Amino acid sequence: MDLDAYSAAHRDEWDELARLGAKRSFSGSESDRLIERYQSGASQLSAIKTTAGQSVQGDRLSLSLSRARLRFTGAGSNVLSQLPTFFGAQLPAALYRIRWTSLIVALASATIAVLYGFWALNTPGVLSHFGTEEFRKQFVEQDFVNYYSNHPPASFTGQVWTNNAWLAAQCVAFGIVGVAPYVLFLNAQTIGLSGALMASHDRLDVFFLYIAPHGQLELYSIFVAGAAGLTIFWSWIAPGARTRGQALAEEGRALFTVAIGLILSLLVSGIIEGFVTRQDWPWVIKIGIGTVALGSFLFYQWVIGRRAVRAGETGDLDEFEAGARRIVAA
Repeated sequence: MDLDAYSAAHRDEWDELARLGAKRSFSGSESDRLIERYQSGASQLSAIKTTAGQSVQGDRLSLSLSRARLRFTGAGSNVLSQLPTFFGAQLPAALYRIRWTSLIVALASATIAVLYGFWALNTPGVLSHFGTEEFRKQFVEQDFVNYYSNHPPASFTGQVWTNNAWLAAQCVAFGIVGVAPYVLFLNAQTIGLSGALMASHDRLDVFFLYIAPHGQLELYSIFVAGAAGLTIFWSWIAPGARTRGQALAEEGRALFTVAIGLILSLLVSGIIEGFVTRQDWPWVIKIGIGTVALGSFLFYQWVIGRRAVRAGETGDLDEFEAGARRIVAA
């Protein structure tokens, strides 16, 4: 994009937005005009940031948008009133931005798990490091299944939710130091070795049956967390037209939104693990519940997220473009 030419082409629109945003009162036609300029300005700012990163023109337009937003929403707002915008636009947009990275992480993790499992199962002596033969037999025949029913459902849900949320938080929060690949590698390695241990006792079917109900959403949430961490890390390695500080600040704000969303998705997977996996129901029902949960998350990320991005949302908690959706609703 030729930023100077783009700015010149839209200069009159931005000037009108700034002028209307500075007014204290409006006629009906002026209110309609401000809404129109706000919506187009939000989309234009998104285009500028996507192609040119941080810029003087973008900062000025962002300031005009913020002033215009205050004319409709006021300086203060109830936190609860922001929830529809957060869950309807900001969160899905942030998830949509890392959709392909999420799939790449999922594929890489699955490949590592399969390779490690195959190696452990076919390399003499590897599985013998997991305790004695009696210990391994007890794990395979009793402990693996009993793990899901040894504790009350509510406390077990809280336990697995806390553990998984902490794992996801590490991937996002420590993304700047590149810790996400290491955390994801260890997770995939553990899954592969556990599967190999079960397969060595002809219980690989039990392994997949007990993981499938909750594991679909749980694992994909971890993959999304890893994708967010990698995106933050890459913004520091290759910031583009931005400075490294600007790139980290922008990506960090946007992907903090992802962290909040993953806390909720992992809560859902924890509920499934605590209340569904242990049930003596047909496996098609239990696995079906997990599949519906994952399908809902993917629909939210890919379909709802795509709509939010097309509407000009970037997923950044500090972006004023989200106000456009509130203005239309008003």
